[in-house]
Amino acid sequence: MFENLSERLEKSFKILKGEGKITEVNVAETLKDVRKALLDADVNYKVAKSFTDTVKEKALGQNVLTSVRPSQLMVKIVHDELTSLMGGETAELELKGHPSVILMSGLQGSGKTTMSAKLATLLKNKRHKRPLLAACDVYRPAAIDQLCVLGEQIEVPVYKEIGNNNPVLIAQNAIHEAKAKGNDVVIVDTAGRLAIDEQMMQEIAAIKEAVTPDVILFVVDSMTGQDAVNTAKEFNERLDFTGVVLTKLDGDTRGGAALSIRTVVDKPIMFVGTGEKMEALDVFHPNRMADRILGMGDIVSFVERAQEQYDEKEARELSRKLAKNQFDFNDFRAQIAQIKKMGNIKDLMGMIPGVGKAIKDIDINDDAFKSIEAIISSMTPKEREHPEIINGSRRDRIAKGSGTSIQEVNRLLKQFDDMKKMMKTVSNTPRGRMPKLKRR
Repeated sequence: MFENLSERLEKSFKILKGEGKITEVNVAETLKDVRKALLDADVNYKVAKSFTDTVKEKALGQNVLTSVRPSQLMVKIVHDELTSLMGGETAELELKGHPSVILMSGLQGSGKTTMSAKLATLLKNKRHKRPLLAACDVYRPAAIDQLCVLGEQIEVPVYKEIGNNNPVLIAQNAIHEAKAKGNDVVIVDTAGRLAIDEQMMQEIAAIKEAVTPDVILFVVDSMTGQDAVNTAKEFNERLDFTGVVLTKLDGDTRGGAALSIRTVVDKPIMFVGTGEKMEALDVFHPNRMADRILGMGDIVSFVERAQEQYDEKEARELSRKLAKNQFDFNDFRAQIAQIKKMGNIKDLMGMIPGVGKAIKDIDINDDAFKSIEAIISSMTPKEREHPEIINGSRRDRIAKGSGTSIQEVNRLLKQFDDMKKMMKTVSNTPRGRMPKLKRR
């Protein structure tokens, strides 16, 4: 995400490299490039101008320390202002009702129904809530079916009324259902249109009045750029929503919506969609996003995602197996499954400082593990537990069963063997010491 903007900003800062101090001339030249970069990223013109004016004022008022280069100081100032531009602090989702009601709003095609299910997943897994999804989009063909399929996938109940075309009544009945069944959050999925119209606005305003939601979220496709900001402004004037959910942020190379929306509507971005999986919904942290825009990575989010998939019991068992050199392909497959749950592979690698830029032109397919999983699945249980018994004829059978080649099977077995040796060396090394490397 934000690759184009990150590249342009990096080029802008190069103007100050080699300069001994910050002057009005070199700051003006740098910020001229920064403003162009923001406008190319589809950031609102007034927002871009205000941003660069603020940065200029702060930069010219700074004394450059001898240990800090002007370009480094400028990056720090831009980082702080980007963080401020996107809201400064992380906006918390406050749920107070019994049950709490979350009203989802937005145009058709913004990903509202999918985002309702993702939010239910997040509340269920991370906040230990018992959500109920309410199917109140009675106009779009298959909208109710889509929500039911997603609800079944994430094991969250869906309230629907076939034949009832009154979304206000359905929403009210869903709350009664939640009270009766012990659900503590109701997520109301409402209808959208291809464009804002009066009928849609009146309907969602009527739902708001009837169910008095704790939270109103506006869901918008970040890739629509400035159009997203304009749509948010119109919805906010009618609904006074709580916050924004940006979808498809993983595919947004420009970032105009994320950088403009807070200033224009004065409402925080609360969540961002970063992939197609139900777990691919993140709380929006302005400071971490500023890190990523400036190519600094986001190691905190990376660690948090890893911790979410961390199972202490499994980790202890894995450690025991490593110590006894019993790590097998069943364990390897389990580790792959955990990595996949963390999200989009390229997005994950981009969180590691310095890696994002290095892989920007590399196409990393999320299906990269498929052939490995196919090979492992084509092994017998005994072969997975004892890879050393896999001889030539077995390799041939595994290759045919997995739809791969013998060369691919050989490569995986070799890599697995090398990894196993390395992991055993690490597990046997006392803490705090580096394993000794053999001299060649």
